[in-house]
Amino acid sequence: MSTEKKHPHRQRGRSDAMAFLENLSGGPLTLAKLFRSIREGEALTQAELADTLGISKQHLSHIENGRKIVSPERAASWAARLGYAESQFVRLALQDALRRVGLRYTVTVNAA
Repeated sequence: MSTEKKHPHRQRGRSDAMAFLENLSGGPLTLAKLFRSIREGEALTQAELADTLGISKQHLSHIENGRKIVSPERAASWAARLGYAESQFVRLALQDALRRVGLRYTVTVNAA
C-alpha cells in the first residue's frame, strides 16, 4: 500500500512539519520566511541575526522581504552557523531561485 493511501491528506514527499509551516506562513515556505521565523522564534532583532550571519541588517532585511535570494553555498554556511540542517536551507535556496525565474519544479536535496 502506498503512503498516499494511508495518509490521503499528505502530499507525496512532504512532511507534516513542512505542511504545518506552510499553513502558518500562508503559502510555500521560502528561505526568507524561514529566516524570519527563526529570528522571531528566537526573539532576535534583525541586527542580532545579521551579526550572527556576518551580514548587514539591511542585507538581512532584503532577504527576509524577498528582495534578495541566497546562494546554496551561503545557505549551507548559515545553516551550520545557526545549528540547522544544511540540506533544508540549500533546498529552500534552490527552490527560491527556481521560483524567481518562473520555473515550476520542486527541489529535493539528498546528501551524497
